[in-house]
Amino acid sequence: MPSTGLTIFTSVAIALSAAVSAKAGDSDPQEFTQIERGRYLAVLSDCASCHTVPDSNQPFAGGRAIETPFGNIVAPNITPDPETGIGSWSDDAFDAAVRKGLRPNGSRLYPAMPYTAYTKMSRDDVLAIRAYLNTVTPVRNAVDADTLPFPFNIRTAMRVWNALYFNRGEYKPDPQKSAEWNRGAFLVDGPGHCGACHTPKTFLGGDKSDQYLRGAFLQGWSSADITGDTRVGVGAWSAEDLVAYLKSGHNHVSAATGPMAELVSLSTQHMTDPDLKAIATYLKSLPGRQDRPQALPKEDPAMVAGAAIYRDQCSACHGIEGKGVAELFPSIADSSMVKSDDPTTSIRIVLRGARSVGTQAQPTAPGMPSYGRLLDDAQVAAVLTYMRNGWGAAAAPVGAADVARVRSDTAWRPD
Repeated sequence: MPSTGLTIFTSVAIALSAAVSAKAGDSDPQEFTQIERGRYLAVLSDCASCHTVPDSNQPFAGGRAIETPFGNIVAPNITPDPETGIGSWSDDAFDAAVRKGLRPNGSRLYPAMPYTAYTKMSRDDVLAIRAYLNTVTPVRNAVDADTLPFPFNIRTAMRVWNALYFNRGEYKPDPQKSAEWNRGAFLVDGPGHCGACHTPKTFLGGDKSDQYLRGAFLQGWSSADITGDTRVGVGAWSAEDLVAYLKSGHNHVSAATGPMAELVSLSTQHMTDPDLKAIATYLKSLPGRQDRPQALPKEDPAMVAGAAIYRDQCSACHGIEGKGVAELFPSIADSSMVKSDDPTTSIRIVLRGARSVGTQAQPTAPGMPSYGRLLDDAQVAAVLTYMRNGWGAAAAPVGAADVARVRSDTAWRPD
């Protein structure tokens, strides 16, 4: 686990221990059960990812810049510090921020804070999170959250945005579905806010609801389609495959890298198995697309060149047949991400290399070296085109211009 995650959960243990002691002495009005429930809801909501600067040893103290298409937004301090955090906020103010997108002064939050998803939680859920946050170490850290350039810094414009894209209200179970399915839907659409990364956005930053969870582009990565689509989604994975991936960051097909690795590290690996199973049940129930592209012929020049590069550079780890090594080297032949409509993540991994996440269940974090200096844009395009159309797969070819775009975009990125 990264040091940030270790610090956060060490802080949790200390806070909960203190809460138990206080309860035993009847000096703390907060119930231990509420605090523990709030801790788990904070895990489900992945609060640490945005509100903790990695390796800062200051859980929830804010200051992390969140990249958006409109500029960077700096996450605020949510420790109980009374001056720079939320220590002086009322319960009503906290609930309004989390579920309604309203700051204590009445101005509007930007949807980088996923209140559009958190609205599906109940007030009791949100106040449990508040009870937990009250137990973490207060940190004095003043954060300027108004960092967007004009005209995006005009928060009153969020009234229009909310009218277009914000549907306020708690999650309503579907009586035609099982309790497990409904739990999964609540977790995905509510605290988990999966659509924030996996649903494509309009030019205004709102969800394209007709492409729900079909993958998107953010922060230099293309997120995966997580619907039940058998070609580019998770439809070919079993529920056990999905649970293993979310719990350990690895399964026999894939390994979590990039933003997903952080999510696994700070959030999903700490979820209960029943909740992970509920998420898997819900995601696999979502209909996929019906498009089935034609594979490029083996005689295509890009396929010929790509096959040669693959044998020389990739087969030692991923195998001649592209099957990889279970829970160590991903299976390219079975990877839905490799066949994704947007090849950005695949290009980025070839150019920059990647390291998968280390978790409690799978502490080894295998890495892939960078090929950005060894292969030029045309060669990277060729080998990816081969991967996307080999072993019975089919996907649009990758062009050298696609690789050049990603190479340029990632050149300034530290990760």
